[in-house]
Amino acid sequence: MKLTQLSKIGVIGLLLILTACTGVPKGITPVNNFDLLRYQGTWYEIARLDHRFERGMQNVTATYMLNEDGSVAVINRGYVTDTSTWKQAKGVAKFVSSQDIGHLKVSFWGPFYGSYIVFKLDHAHYQYAYVTSYDREYLWLLSRTPHVPQRVLEDFKKTAKDSGYAIDELIFMQHEDV
Repeated sequence: MKLTQLSKIGVIGLLLILTACTGVPKGITPVNNFDLLRYQGTWYEIARLDHRFERGMQNVTATYMLNEDGSVAVINRGYVTDTSTWKQAKGVAKFVSSQDIGHLKVSFWGPFYGSYIVFKLDHAHYQYAYVTSYDREYLWLLSRTPHVPQRVLEDFKKTAKDSGYAIDELIFMQHEDV
């Protein structure tokens, strides 16, 4: 079956839309020597730029677990303060290129993926990670513990500012028993 010119353009457009959100912002470089086995487990969100997926949430965590097929199970969980309820989202992540580069694509909705880019990482201990997505509207500071030393927070803010992120818009998490 031959595709019409319009159908070809539509297919190309759909492919561009599906892959556009898996890119890397200009000037951001995913970490090398990434080790998924060390990265898996639970991470506490310390700071983020606001976005609709986590708006109004505190006590946010992200848990990553290696699946048998080499993909990564993702569970994001947070406490919605207005309704006093927990919200959870399950997804899957896959490496965009090599498994030793901290650039994955994650999906919570079928075939639609977004970039998950680890652009700074405590390689020695895997205790802190700076994460972004396909553009500078997404930014997270993740930690293995609910609180970070001030030096880590200051480095995160400096690194983010130097990389073009709007650090005056950062939201800082509260991790409390609820």
